[in-house]
Amino acid sequence: MKKNTTGTKTRKAQVKAKQQLRKRAAAERLTIGLDLGDRTFHYCILDEAGEVVSEGTRPTSRAGLSSLLQKMAPSRVAMEVGTHSPWISQHVSRMGHEVIVANARRVKLISESIQKNDRIDARTLARLARVDPKLLAPIQHRGEKAQQDLAVIRARAGLVEARTKLINTVRGLVKPMGERLKKCDAEQVGEGMLEGMSEAARRTVGSLMRCIEKVNEEVGKYDEQIEEIGKEYGELKLLTQVHGVGMLTALTYLLTIDDANRFVHSRDVGPYLGLRPRQKESGQSRPELGISKAGDRLLRSYLVQAAHCNLRKNAPESDLRTWGTNKAGTGKRAKRRAVVAMARKLGVLLHRLWVTGEVYDPHYNLKAEEQRTAKKAKQAA
Repeated sequence: MKKNTTGTKTRKAQVKAKQQLRKRAAAERLTIGLDLGDRTFHYCILDEAGEVVSEGTRPTSRAGLSSLLQKMAPSRVAMEVGTHSPWISQHVSRMGHEVIVANARRVKLISESIQKNDRIDARTLARLARVDPKLLAPIQHRGEKAQQDLAVIRARAGLVEARTKLINTVRGLVKPMGERLKKCDAEQVGEGMLEGMSEAARRTVGSLMRCIEKVNEEVGKYDEQIEEIGKEYGELKLLTQVHGVGMLTALTYLLTIDDANRFVHSRDVGPYLGLRPRQKESGQSRPELGISKAGDRLLRSYLVQAAHCNLRKNAPESDLRTWGTNKAGTGKRAKRRAVVAMARKLGVLLHRLWVTGEVYDPHYNLKAEEQRTAKKAKQAA
């Protein structure tokens, strides 16, 4: 019986190709583009001349990455930011490669291509990384510890969002029955609030109320866990000096930015968090556009909440509150714009306090103005 040698020949060819690739990688610097998928990733390897050395797919796993890159000489590896990019970039860096994580929003050559597939995207990433990494508008992933701690906060935020939807569902279901759920904080919502309601209402939303109670318990557990995490970050004391910035907002701010030195100027934090207005100027046309929303959505929402706290009637007086009140003027639209502008100022202020370690003076600008006025009056006299 004749032996089937096709499979053996194929495996030998693959082994030989790997050996040749590793020899070539040792002799010259290669550039690799990775198009990451949930199950598999497509790769494209270019030599120094820009010619395609190898292409293919591997499983999106540590084993799949190691089989491609572990025995390869240090190379430049480019990938788009995404769900898997944090751990993949860390894993690839540990193998000694230079990693570039492209900002998907700004690489229009990929996102708006009329011929878009995994193979072409991997090629494009490799070619852009080979020519000039700045064309990929590279981003900096936060550290592994910060990523893990921030995941706890995001998990809590997911529960809070689910609780809000459940409470709104309950309110919407009982109103057509002639009932009304009394106003209270979300933490106080529970099955006991159904006392005095009709049997039909209790039967309809009883299970939902029990779910809300359970969610409240789990949110409380996350709050305890976040309190423990906060003890590891001494910088929280600097940020929580500002009214409206609690431990949760301050910790989310620290973990999201991770490295205060990534910004040369504190004012650069505003655009990073997506709190700067978009621009689309052409000739004499300068339309007023909304904010870019390019940054972290959760942190942006917390800063907006902090801005609302400073604009409340019972909020303590401060330079920030005075500035926001003057900017709000009259009308809902003006107030919304003032809140966003205050959120941007808060982001800048928190970074300044973090970098300098200064004691926050809520009336710093007012005192400086009074000193200038007194000096002018003295000179006039």
